Amino acid sequence: MNSAVIIFPGSNCDRDMLTALEAVTGRAPTRVWHRETALPDSVDLIAVPGGFSYGDYLRSGAMAANSPVMRAVKDAADRGVPVLGVCNGFQILTEAGMLPGALMRNAGIRFVCGDVALTVGEARSPFTAGYRSGEEIVIPVAHHDGNFQADQETLDRLEGEGRIAFRYAGECNGSARDIAGIVSDRGNVLGMMPHPERAVEPAHGNQEGRRLFEGLLEAVG
Repeated sequence: MNSAVIIFPGSNCDRDMLTALEAVTGRAPTRVWHRETALPDSVDLIAVPGGFSYGDYLRSGAMAANSPVMRAVKDAADRGVPVLGVCNGFQILTEAGMLPGALMRNAGIRFVCGDVALTVGEARSPFTAGYRSGEEIVIPVAHHDGNFQADQETLDRLEGEGRIAFRYAGECNGSARDIAGIVSDRGNVLGMMPHPERAVEPAHGNQEGRRLFEGLLEAVG
């Protein structure tokens, strides 16, 4: 699988993502700087990593969403290429209009960091192919603006269309309906606040994030 990791000024989880993808796929991903206007040929996966793009000025992800490379990312997603946005990457995807809703300040206005329990949703997507619907897994979080919110009509549509990929099994940040990750209507774009790339190696304490990448690899080929 040929993968690409998008890097912005302020990205700080790009190396984690690069390492995780290489460990699972056996191929080093291509690093793509935010000012690029094109992606590598025959890319099979695009990852938008966590961090604090542009220092989170204006709103988290708002400036990065308007970077030149995001036009190419949108075009690739429209062609069906899988796009994974983690933490700040999730924020960027919502700001770019690739996913609905918005990521707000955490309830309590506190940064949350640590392992959290997630329940795998019903989303039929390459990203959840390595899990069972309803299964409980543990993945680390580290964010200040992970409180997912949307209007009731949007939330009902996400529920009705089976597009909630992951929910927090307990209170985490105030997210509506405990949403931790959602997919696009085609299922090829996933935004999630927890960091699966930090649960890949035995040294991480668990490898339940690795299953996301392995399931994706098998589904995409």
